[in-house]
Amino acid sequence: MKNINILDTKILSDNWYTLKKIRFEMIGVDGAKSILDREAYDRGNGATILLYNKANQKIVLTRQFRLPTFINGNDTGYLIECCAGLLDQDNAEDCIRRETEEETGFRIEKVEKVFEAYMSPGSVTELLYFFVAAYSNDMKLHDGGGLQEENEDIEVLELPFEKAIDMMKSGEIRDGKTIMLLQYAQLQGLML
Repeated sequence: MKNINILDTKILSDNWYTLKKIRFEMIGVDGAKSILDREAYDRGNGATILLYNKANQKIVLTRQFRLPTFINGNDTGYLIECCAGLLDQDNAEDCIRRETEEETGFRIEKVEKVFEAYMSPGSVTELLYFFVAAYSNDMKLHDGGGLQEENEDIEVLELPFEKAIDMMKSGEIRDGKTIMLLQYAQLQGLML
């Protein structure tokens, strides 16, 4: 039984990504029909990765400015995060290999997909693919930092895993995808 029927879609903004207003009819679990209006922001799907070095008990994260956090109370606007990026036309594995090299300077070959998740399903269409990968110093090709033509200004951080866990607990790390991957690493004993 189809319980959703799209009635109308209007593009509200197509500047950076696409913001749509959608009117739809929905039949609820009780059988009642409702007509609802919602907005959905489509920025494409993405991928994120936690790079880990079991021998050194370290991980690689990034620090970069995120305007939405700044306007919502993050005093500096900077977040410490796992490397991530939009898929564009790539599959998730190719995307995360490309983003890892651009942002961190590490060229990784073997990645392991651990799960996928909608990060803000009430308003954003993005499906995020989560990966982990082992790294070593001999995989480092350059300093990283992102692409200048994309105005990326990314600081690469190599941190002890336990320090990153403490930073998550203290609130110094508050990026959702990063918290999810750090907790995954803890639960799976990735660093043991």
